[in-house]
Amino acid sequence: MPSLIDIRRRIRSVKNTQQITRALKMISAAKLRRAQERVVAARPYSAMLRETLANLAAAVAGDDAAAESPLLARREEKRILLILLTSDTGKAGAFNANLTRAGQRFIDERKPAASVEVVAIGRRGLDFFRKREYAIAGEYIHILKTIEFSNARAIAHNAIDRYSRGEIDAVYIINSEFKSVLSQKVMEHRVLPVDLPEANPQNPPEQAARDYIFEQPPLQMLEHLLPRFVEAAVYQAMLETAAGEHAARMTAMDAATTNAGDVIDSLTLTMNRARQAAITKEIIEVVSGAAAGE
Repeated sequence: MPSLIDIRRRIRSVKNTQQITRALKMISAAKLRRAQERVVAARPYSAMLRETLANLAAAVAGDDAAAESPLLARREEKRILLILLTSDTGKAGAFNANLTRAGQRFIDERKPAASVEVVAIGRRGLDFFRKREYAIAGEYIHILKTIEFSNARAIAHNAIDRYSRGEIDAVYIINSEFKSVLSQKVMEHRVLPVDLPEANPQNPPEQAARDYIFEQPPLQMLEHLLPRFVEAAVYQAMLETAAGEHAARMTAMDAATTNAGDVIDSLTLTMNRARQAAITKEIIEVVSGAAAGE
């Protein structure tokens, strides 16, 4: 059995760790509230943008010029750009492992028919794919700490420019979708070529019968909104991943704090038993010595 000094030292070490995990939990909880508000606020914009694109797609249906748009052109996917979002730090449970595993599976499924370049947003994903010598087309570190639309626009425009020049045939995004504090789902979706959403046939009759009047030609509006759609997709993925990261870290640190408490209780019980055994041993030695002296 370990000595009392060793047990006390272990208890002190676990208590220090528990203070750290409790502090990290509180920090992530505070950050999660702000990140969740931004996610909820951005979702209506994305939904409205998809609805607008659906209306424009219906307006330009049958127009041969619409099919010639660079962002709608479909090619055989031989060169793919994968935008992978992870966090910059750990202590978030399996959050980063799930994302990097999904990215690696995405690449392995397309080998050797297609070559995949990775744009890594977040240090964890960058380190994972760099160690395995995957092709890294871009790296963005610490941009999820303070999410700005300008960063999403820069990433989206780089992908749009390369796609328009024919350097790549498709662009995919793998990110974490924030469901709740206890649930984050890994999402994989294609952003280029843009899949024009179709009007929902389940809409109420009064919505289905709406007749839109466009001040500008629908084709011109479509050309203007397609890049905005890609920008919004990247920005939404950044917001969702940041919220998922804070939720995963808060959950992981809460579990770590609880486990540390259980370890402290177990070590305290062991220490009390060791101390009681030492006291009993001393009593036996005293009684035995007194009996031998009689």
